[in-house]
Amino acid sequence: MFSPNFSQLDRLVSWDESTLNAYKQLFSALSSIPISHYALVFMLVWVVFLYNFLEFHFFEDFFSGFRGAPVHLTFHPTSHIYHGVVSKCKILHGRYLATPWLSSPHFQTVFLNFFGNPPAFNYRRQLYHASDGGTIALDWLTSSDVSRGTIEASNTISKDDTTPLVVVIPGLTSDSSSSYIKHIAFGLAKHGWDVVVSNHRGLGGVSITSDCFYNAGWTEDARVVIDYLHRQYSKAPLFAIGTSIGANILVKYLGEDREKVPIAGAVAICSPWDLLIGDRFICRRLLQKLYDRALTIGLQGYAKMHEPRYSRLANWEGIKKSRSIRDFDNFATCLVGKFETVDTYYRRSSSSPYVQNVSVPLLCISALDDPVCTREAIPWDECRANKNIVLATPQHGGHLAFFEGITASRLWWVRATDEFLGVLNASPHMHVKKTETLEQQVPIESSIDQGPFVNIAEDGMVAAVGNEHAENKVDKHFAVSALDQKQQPVEAKREEVAGSSGEVPGESSSLQRIKSFNVIATTRRWLNHLSRQNGKSMWLLAYIAIITSWPMLSSALRIFYRKKLKNVPTAR
Repeated sequence: MFSPNFSQLDRLVSWDESTLNAYKQLFSALSSIPISHYALVFMLVWVVFLYNFLEFHFFEDFFSGFRGAPVHLTFHPTSHIYHGVVSKCKILHGRYLATPWLSSPHFQTVFLNFFGNPPAFNYRRQLYHASDGGTIALDWLTSSDVSRGTIEASNTISKDDTTPLVVVIPGLTSDSSSSYIKHIAFGLAKHGWDVVVSNHRGLGGVSITSDCFYNAGWTEDARVVIDYLHRQYSKAPLFAIGTSIGANILVKYLGEDREKVPIAGAVAICSPWDLLIGDRFICRRLLQKLYDRALTIGLQGYAKMHEPRYSRLANWEGIKKSRSIRDFDNFATCLVGKFETVDTYYRRSSSSPYVQNVSVPLLCISALDDPVCTREAIPWDECRANKNIVLATPQHGGHLAFFEGITASRLWWVRATDEFLGVLNASPHMHVKKTETLEQQVPIESSIDQGPFVNIAEDGMVAAVGNEHAENKVDKHFAVSALDQKQQPVEAKREEVAGSSGEVPGESSSLQRIKSFNVIATTRRWLNHLSRQNGKSMWLLAYIAIITSWPMLSSALRIFYRKKLKNVPTAR
């Protein structure tokens, strides 16, 4: 039978009693510690948690002697924009030190939206009416308004004015009254620029007057406004600045129109770049969800201002129940903009696929700790591959904030933008719009644009390419232009001369002469081109052709002269 081991039981009981006594002694010792000490420890742990949670960098700045962090620049090694413009910008090559009591991207972003310390001035409003019936509010602030000291806009701009003009495109639900827009407008006007803020449709106190709303990828308003300003003030260099969603719109517009844009230079501040990545990022953490909710409330307020149209074109009940930007885009933006899904809208509206096509000098500024537009969406390689782009990425700054100075009275990116545009305006690297003019016809003797070319592909294949497509395009434009101007008089004269037969005397012979002339001119042009391009090799080819064809030529000559000699009568 089983017999219990009393010695083991005694040891277990004694061990439990000793353990219990130890815990009792520990509890007694902990209870003797004052509660204030516990509160101090709790506060210390809470501060450490908040310091990391809110991404403070005060101690980092403190141990660096409040010198700030250098600005990292990304550019192509042979970029003429960097070597000719950015290399002369001291601010971009310096350091950025955030305001010490705002040494957190979240504190900077929140402070900008609730306070911001904007300068006080008044805009001069101009209403631009789009072709679809929409209304866009253009708010002006000229350099003369600020220089007079009254800071009250009242003067108009002459069409012959050569003062550089800057177009500012605000961010999501922002307009000319936003703090950061006032900072950039006043900063540029103070240094001699004329500034016009192109408000999005339905913002700036202007009602929606058509069924067309703006969105993150809507570039048509920026295009028509910029074209209008270029036509009105053709003698003034035209620049553009985009902020947040406005930066995404600006970069997308520059990539869509490439060389055709009439902009001399541009700056993109805190662009989201890839809206799909941004959508995933803003739902990832608790703080980002708070930003998501705040922006959604702003969009709902925008929709509330234009409820009659939104209730007719979109899902109004879904808009009111939206808890995120994605929800709002699903119930409003996709329905109004005719997008199949939200992801489709984000993919089509992102500016990152258009970065490689940008043909104007472009400075991009994005903070690496931006709590709204993540660094994960920055197209590093595309910016590095494009010689027209320089990407500046400060370590800190938040979203559109970059406060500096002990009083947080100025924004670092405003000073950097002002310096970049000033150096660019004084340099020969400004972009000039390239237009196709019908008057600039290539001479018939030219071998540059008319002759055959050689294309060398990346895989090593070599192909001869003519310019038939280019010639047809120019001829077609020329024919259309002539048809618009002189079609009726020419047709009348042809009918008078032709009479009842329907034929114009001498027309067929003249056409034949023209065709023969074109053939001769084309052959002569190709020969001239080959002789100029190949030099000595042309004579070498001729020599080889004579040597190789000489046996056949000599045989033909002997047969020819033999027949001639037979026909000659012999002397008797």
